[in-house]
Amino acid sequence: MTDDAPVPATEQKPTPRDPLAWFGSGRGGAAALGVSIIALGLAVAPYVTGGDFGSKVRAYLIANPQVLDEAVQARQAAEENSRVETINAAVAANAALMAPDPRDPAVGPADAKVTVVQFFDYRCPGCKAVAADYLTLIQANPDVRFVFKEWPILDRGETTTSNYAARAAIAAHRQGKYLAVHQALMAQPDLTPEAVDAILAANGVDMAQAAAVIRDTGTDRLLADIHTVGATLGLVGTPTFLINGRTTATINPQEVAAAIATAKAA
Repeated sequence: MTDDAPVPATEQKPTPRDPLAWFGSGRGGAAALGVSIIALGLAVAPYVTGGDFGSKVRAYLIANPQVLDEAVQARQAAEENSRVETINAAVAANAALMAPDPRDPAVGPADAKVTVVQFFDYRCPGCKAVAADYLTLIQANPDVRFVFKEWPILDRGETTTSNYAARAAIAAHRQGKYLAVHQALMAQPDLTPEAVDAILAANGVDMAQAAAVIRDTGTDRLLADIHTVGATLGLVGTPTFLINGRTTATINPQEVAAAIATAKAA
């Protein structure tokens, strides 16, 4: 598993996806929905039972609080399905945007039957949470092409660490040292420009050459193009995975693995 050979948006920015997203919804959402259900019951009560229906709804929900969790999960599932369908439709309508780009770091055979594309930010908690499992997934599927889309979206104000880390990773890619640097950046809990430089140096990256790539206008264009792709496809957060042009509802590596298996069998 090696790197490829070196190759000479809107105001409302996307956000990191919840690293615990695949474990279901929290009690906060259930409570909010419960209030809505109770309010609805009270509103329709006079028309249903002459005023007694609301108290029955309240008593039932207190006795069966799991109903609230089930309702929230059903609502979130519907929202996620809608998001998935919207993104998949956008990918299908803009197939040229997902064509192989030699500037992107990638591992796996170029002619693979299955291609997994990940959009990510090195400061994204969700990206960091799944990074180790995702590497295991890469190692377990040597016949799959894994493409890395550097999508730094978390910088705000004067903070530029996400952008700097993405540029540094691209510089490492130019020297054939991408994957090790990528994993080290994901493993670093408190990412700063100084920490990024230390990771480059620790992985044998020539710092003078890296500095030139970090400042290069070609790197500017690559990141700008990735931002354009993300906006055009309607991506709403990181990490986002696309398996043969179809996204997953959660960031759970097991769901990504299942999507890969389905694509292989197709």
